Amino acid sequence: GKKSKNPALWWVDGAREEVRWSFEELGVLSRKVANVLSDACGLQRGDRVILILPRIPEWWLMNVACMRTGTVLIPGTQQLTAKDILHRLQKSKAKCIITDDSVAPAVDLVGAECQSLKFKLLVSQGHREGWLNFKDLL
Repeated sequence: GKKSKNPALWWVDGAREEVRWSFEELGVLSRKVANVLSDACGLQRGDRVILILPRIPEWWLMNVACMRTGTVLIPGTQQLTAKDILHRLQKSKAKCIITDDSVAPAVDLVGAECQSLKFKLLVSQGHREGWLNFKDLL
């Protein structure tokens, strides 16, 4: 049949930069992200993942990838404090947290107090000690 002219995802930021993914592109990219979660992070069905990102395209990719892998997505806002993050990590027993440069320092403050936390995935161009870089793995 004919390909749809409507994108599966059409994202525009404040600087008018845009990302358009077709359903096929979203499928391919979300499978790659699912592989990152399963292979690099060793996550399995039922494992909990905390996602604290602004509404950027990667936020949507992580959502779809968690559905693909059967992991339990726990979304959070960037307004969470280190204490809030600690509470969510401890109560959920999340094995992985995914965030960006703005929240990573708060996670580093409390991460040692969370025995279940095994993987920290950074969505950033930069790198941070103790974190896996999502863009490198993708």
